[in-house]
Amino acid sequence: MRRLIYIHNLTDWPKFSWDRAGLADRLSTVHREQGRLFGRMENLGFHLQKEAVLQTLSTDVMKSSEIEGEKLDPDQVRSSVARRLGIEIAGMKPADRDVEGVVEMMLDATGHYEQPLTSERLFGWHSSLFPDGRSGMSRIRVGSWRDSRTDPMRVLSGPVGRERIHFEAPSAARMSREMKGFLAWFNGNTESDWVVKAALAHLWFVTIHPFDDGNGRIARAIADMSLARSEQSPQRFYSMSAQIREERSAYYEILEKTQKGTLDVTPWLQWFYDCLARAIARSQDTLASVLRKAHMWDFIARSDLNERQRKVIGLLLERFEGKLTTRIWATLARTSHDTALRDIASLVAQGILVKDPSGGRSTSYSLFRTR
Repeated sequence: MRRLIYIHNLTDWPKFSWDRAGLADRLSTVHREQGRLFGRMENLGFHLQKEAVLQTLSTDVMKSSEIEGEKLDPDQVRSSVARRLGIEIAGMKPADRDVEGVVEMMLDATGHYEQPLTSERLFGWHSSLFPDGRSGMSRIRVGSWRDSRTDPMRVLSGPVGRERIHFEAPSAARMSREMKGFLAWFNGNTESDWVVKAALAHLWFVTIHPFDDGNGRIARAIADMSLARSEQSPQRFYSMSAQIREERSAYYEILEKTQKGTLDVTPWLQWFYDCLARAIARSQDTLASVLRKAHMWDFIARSDLNERQRKVIGLLLERFEGKLTTRIWATLARTSHDTALRDIASLVAQGILVKDPSGGRSTSYSLFRTR
């Protein structure tokens, strides 16, 4: 069977080329929308900005892991991010070490975007992702480039014995040289536009595939770091990872096609810019959520609530899915069924909770939606 040639085997690797003129309008659109978004967020005020950043970073952490098939506990992620941002939220939940590790990496990448990207910094990120030195049931090399024991390093799918090879990375013997070149380029001035650099760095890093595992998550963290540099701000108001998760099939398709193609990466950059523009557009959802919470708390501030009620409403506003019943209220408030009934009745009377129209054996309630 003919051996596939990947872009890292080409003579001129990694001298990427692309149609700068043809992509200029797309790139200008991204820059314009970045500026508009930050302008809107600046008008929110400091407190609401922090809430928007909390939502965005929590989503980014969860969705970047979901792309790799790993689901993190949303409450743990939100609590971990909130603690590191110094934000008090209702129902703070202790986070497992693997959750803390992903949060540490993302906050270091974006919070310290101005610092150089070094091999030691990448090793630290990798160690944070795999604190016990394992990926699933397998022991992996942590905090160092992969070695020959992993050769050939392949990206596969399908059942054992009938796997499909999507990509084969450079041999482990090339890792030191490849990463030295990548880091010199990333920290250098050969490409002045950091949005362009985000797209190229993402592709370049996952093509080198320097670690036993975690390459996708680290590549996205590097891209986020580059985007933070493009905006000169550690504050994140949109999630590229969430948009990639939404478009995961297209993401893997364009990535595989590019890695099996030529060093003209115009199609990859086109997809990246368009995906980024859609990610920025979706930040309106975050803005709407933050404003709804703010309006609700303003409404609540004028109401007569006890501590139990404030606690449970805080939980409902932060993260609650499903139907709110008396039984669930009693569980959240750690109180009796009768007390839960009184709490809910008081909130219904004040217009904070409304009874859901659907019938059934258990009456359920929802927060009143302020405008």
